[in-house]
Formats: sequence, C-alpha cells, structure tokens
Amino acid sequence: MASRPFAWEKSYPPGVSWDTPIRITTLGDLLDGAAAAFGPRPALEFRDNILTYSDLVTRAEAFGSALLRAGLGDETTVALYLPNTPDHPISFFGAAKAGIRLVHLSPLDAERVLAYKLKDAGARVLVTSSIAPLFGMALKLHEAGLIDRLIVADDAAWGTSGIPSLPIPEKPGIIRFSDFVAGATAPAEWPSLSPDRVALLQYTGGTTGMPKGAMLSHGNLTAAVSIYDAWQMALPTGDPINDKIILVLPLFHIYALTSVMLRQLTRGSCLMLRMRFDPDQTFDDFEKRRATIFPGVPTMWIALVNHPRFATADLSSLVYAASGGAALPVEIARRFETRTGLRLTGGWGMTETSPAGTNVPNYGEPRPGTIGLPLPGLEMDICALDDPHRVMPVGEVGEIRIKGPNVTRGYWNRDEESKASYADGYFLTGDIGYMDKDGFFFIVDRKKDMIISGGFNVYPQMIEQAIYEHPAVGEVIVIGVPDGYRGEAAKAYVSLRSGASPFTLDELKAFLKDKVGRHEMPAGLEFRDSLPKTTVGKLSRAELRNEVKAGA
Repeated sequence: MASRPFAWEKSYPPGVSWDTPIRITTLGDLLDGAAAAFGPRPALEFRDNILTYSDLVTRAEAFGSALLRAGLGDETTVALYLPNTPDHPISFFGAAKAGIRLVHLSPLDAERVLAYKLKDAGARVLVTSSIAPLFGMALKLHEAGLIDRLIVADDAAWGTSGIPSLPIPEKPGIIRFSDFVAGATAPAEWPSLSPDRVALLQYTGGTTGMPKGAMLSHGNLTAAVSIYDAWQMALPTGDPINDKIILVLPLFHIYALTSVMLRQLTRGSCLMLRMRFDPDQTFDDFEKRRATIFPGVPTMWIALVNHPRFATADLSSLVYAASGGAALPVEIARRFETRTGLRLTGGWGMTETSPAGTNVPNYGEPRPGTIGLPLPGLEMDICALDDPHRVMPVGEVGEIRIKGPNVTRGYWNRDEESKASYADGYFLTGDIGYMDKDGFFFIVDRKKDMIISGGFNVYPQMIEQAIYEHPAVGEVIVIGVPDGYRGEAAKAYVSLRSGASPFTLDELKAFLKDKVGRHEMPAGLEFRDSLPKTTVGKLSRAELRNEVKAGA
C-alpha cells in the first residue's frame, strides 16, 4: 500500500473515511440480504406493475432453479440480451445465484459483434425478449447455430406497451421464459460460491480489434457497491426507503448495472425501469410519480435542460442527480444547478473497475475539468508514460493507475493482454492525466484512441475495419470530433481508390448498417486526396487530430 494518508483524504466530505470497511460477498447474498431487510417494499416499478423485494427474490430463485434443473451450472455461460424490463434483474440474479457466469449483449451491437461475443464467452444459452428488434436478431443467431437454447420472455406479460413484438415460435431450442421456469423448485442447497468466482463477462471495446471480456467477479461487483455506499453515506442523497430512482440507463452497461441497480437495491429503494429515454416521460416521472434520483448521461441532461418543460416543471421531488459516462458541458450543469439548486455530480470509472473509480464532491468550489477524488478503499496514482513502474509527482502528467477490490483480474481468454494491463498490482487505465495537491484527478487525453459518444465507448479501429470493406475506400482514419449532443462523435476521413467515385454520408451509413453499432455510426464524412502518415508510413490519427484542432 502507498503511504497514508493519501492526498485526497483531506478533500473528502465530512463523515467519509477512506478506510471504511468494504463488504465483499456474492450477488446472491446481496439480493437475499435486501429481500430480508425490505421484503414487502417495492423494488421494481414497470408499466404500473410493482414487484416487491420478496417478489424479486422469488422470481430470481425460480429462474436460477430452472437453470440448474436444465443441467446448467458451474462453468456455464448464459448471455443476457434484454432491455430494461424486470426480466433483466430476475435473470441476472437468478443465474448469479445458481453460480452461472453471465455475459451481457448490447442491442446496439452489430450482428458480427454479437456472434463474436457469444463464441468468445462460450455462451450457448441466450435469454431475450419478444420485442421485435431483439428477438429478430436472437432468432438469426439461433438459426446460425450460435445458440443451443433460446429463452424468450414475453414482453406482453408486463402489459401493453405499443412496442412491436414477434410471436414466439414452437421450435426446438426455443422456449418461453414462463415455460422454462414452470414447476422449478429451489435446490435443497444453492451452490456454494466464493466471491472470487467470475460472475460476469462484461465486454469492452478492443482498441485493435474485437471487444474483450473483462472478468468481473461476485467480489468485484459487490465491493463496488460497498465502495459507493462508503462515499455516499455522508452525502445528501435522499431517504433510501422512500427513494424512487429513474433507471433508464441500459442495464447491459456497467454504469447502470452496478452504480444504479445493484447499489439502489441494497438501499431498499424502488427502481423505476424505463426502456428508453423520453424527456416528457422523465418530466412526468418527476411531477406525477415523484422520482427522487435520476442518474443519466450528458445527452439526457442536454435534452432535459433544453426541453420547453424544464423552465416550469415541478422538480421539487428530486434530491440527487448524477451525470456519468462522458464529460458534461459546463453550461448545462450551470443551468441545471441554477434551476434546481442541485449540483450535477459525476465521476470516472471503467468497465474494468466495476465501474467505481472517482467522484466529484457535490459541495465546495467547482474545479472545472476534474474527474474527482478516488473513492474509499481505492488507490490511484500517475505513472510515467514510458515506464508504468515509475510514479510521477503531484502535477505531472502520466497514465492513471488504480488498485482496489473492485478491479478486474483480467480479460477472458487473453492472458498476455491481462498481464500487460498491470504494473505493481495497479491496473493501467490508458487514461492520461495528473493529480493536483488536493488529490483531485484530471484527465487530459486518452492513451488509447477511444471516442466517448453519448456515454458509450467507441473504438475507431473497429469502424475503420468496417469502412475498409467498402469497395471505393482506399484508406480511412476515424477520429472523434466535438458533438454538441453526444460530446464526441466519430468522423471518417477517406481517400478513395483510383477511379472510385465519392459517396454520401447516408450511403456510408447504409453500407455500415449491419457492420457497426448505432452508437459507432460515423456522424461525419470527409474525402481527402491523401491521409496523414507517420515517418514510417503508418496512418496517423494523432496528426489528423492535431490538424483538425488547429483548423478549428
């Protein structure tokens, strides 16, 4: 351990202590504890349906029991391809309690990426919804032989929604969720699990190819929940028993999974599940349903603050608001605070940290650009860019390192890359920044070429590889450019093959439709006679970025 006290401890809010004990357990124990403490209280609200904590644990155990009855268990991976409906937490906790490893699939992923994740994770069982886009894709994956068993939750079971659904066919290997769990009885004894058991393969984009699965254990995820609790215990975040949290952030993303769902269920709060973000629905949740907490991403806050209802809506129920996933425009934060008296807090984290990392205190003088202070139980420092073992002094720029019980032990099926991701027991984040004398961290650049668009990580090389399949493309560089709504968006710079004709951005998007996710789709296209290269002839994103910045 580095010498204590750490520089950031003196900047902690009153009542918050770095060495607060961090509780490390299993996801099943986490749910059981919540059900024992809050049994009759509402846990989930969805389309006017209420599931209590007792209901949630009962349904989760029925699914877990059905998985065990089907012969699934230790060393099995089950994929979840689900929206924000109660089917997600039921499936998530049920599989976790049965000792089954999970993998999240994103509705934003292109078919080839979904196929890759299934193969890489070894998932032959997939849980999805009858909602048309999801089920349609799941059927394609099943027909391609990538899935042995497709378990389909009927969206209509939660009431009418107006969202198109597909009929669930009577075919071998396809079974309704309700039929799958029918008659399942809990085992005499649930599998005995160690907190070190891998609970989740959470895929994060690969900088040089396909995504890689961060191995997150039961201990990593539950430690992250405890770390957040240790930070928030002295902060005004509402009354847990009466809190209603708008959960519109996608549960397949680590931010919503841990920072919102897992944490708020341990507090006894009610999660208001929302499948998609709609500003009017959100204002209705504030005014009619008296939502008290809203964690969002910058694109959501931009839409709310710029909405006509923002000036007059009754926001008095709101006691805590958070923005994460990307940098929030300062003007949006200022307008929100002026209107509500609440500061939009944020922080930094990664899939690999489950995602606990830093948080910005919601008091005191604002420090523009900071990602905040390391959370309790975490150690962070800055290492030299040319030597990850050499720690940099205060104020000096280098790569951010992090250590803690929430940090992944590595990537699935990637031993060499896992080893290369650590130095002296610290995880190398790939973010370049510095720490000031008060322990606040700042990010100034990204070592990797990742773009953060609307809170989602976008990796240029994956887009470039897809664009290279276009017959007219000779060379391409994709970089992130400022975007007033998403923060950043991908823009493609293309040089054409000899004799080829230019194409429009819409034509490029149509070509990429089945090759990249919606969040990865380029928002800009520019043709050039030639693209910048390094002295050894490699295409240079850095040079192009610098050129674009200078031009701007």
